[in-house]
Amino acid sequence: MTDRAPAAPPSPGGAAGAPASPLLVGPAVRAAGPPGAPRATAPPGNMLARMTSEPEQQIGVGTQDAFQRLWTPHRMAYIQGENKPTGPGADDGCPFCTIPDKSDEDGLIIARGQHVYAVLNLYPYTSGHLMSVPFRHVADYTELRADETAELAEFTKAAMTALRTASGAHGFNIGMNQGSVAGAGIAAHLHQHVVPRWGGDTNFMPIVATTRVLPQLLGDTRQLLADVWPLS
Repeated sequence: MTDRAPAAPPSPGGAAGAPASPLLVGPAVRAAGPPGAPRATAPPGNMLARMTSEPEQQIGVGTQDAFQRLWTPHRMAYIQGENKPTGPGADDGCPFCTIPDKSDEDGLIIARGQHVYAVLNLYPYTSGHLMSVPFRHVADYTELRADETAELAEFTKAAMTALRTASGAHGFNIGMNQGSVAGAGIAAHLHQHVVPRWGGDTNFMPIVATTRVLPQLLGDTRQLLADVWPLS
């Protein structure tokens, strides 16, 4: 797919030979023309025919430009704090406490141990971004028992092995944010991030557009990693 959308056929009411601006309207690409002029639609085989990222042409303040818009309304759940706990307790809506009650598929759980489980991050930095999480609701790393600490370490090693096997990761960012002031999104329940990295995996999209482009669905990633997880 090219960086810019192909131009739609010129509007019958527009100037001869003047390219029309593609605006996505329902199931077809429609060209903008003078007020009252009929609109042309893209041929059925056009790659944009099934896209609905701009459902209607907006007439108002603004100047038309050459940029395409990648709308990500699903991220509003993260921005508005959906599924965030209402308090620090295990019964205050902590997602890390409720995820284990779901099936592996519904909870995006990759593997379960005796004290720790591995789960995909719902808002990943890269494909395969997962977390090792103790079942017990504890906030601070120093609160873990010796057996929990040992299994958390083993799960981190297993995560690296699985990610290298499944996706050939070149490197990793591994760590945990302790406390909300340190960047912990859910500070009340400890979780360690394992983020696979590849050369050139960061581009302009997160910096300029505050958007991450992920090539694989979370469910597919979960299955891929579960199949190669080295711990039984």
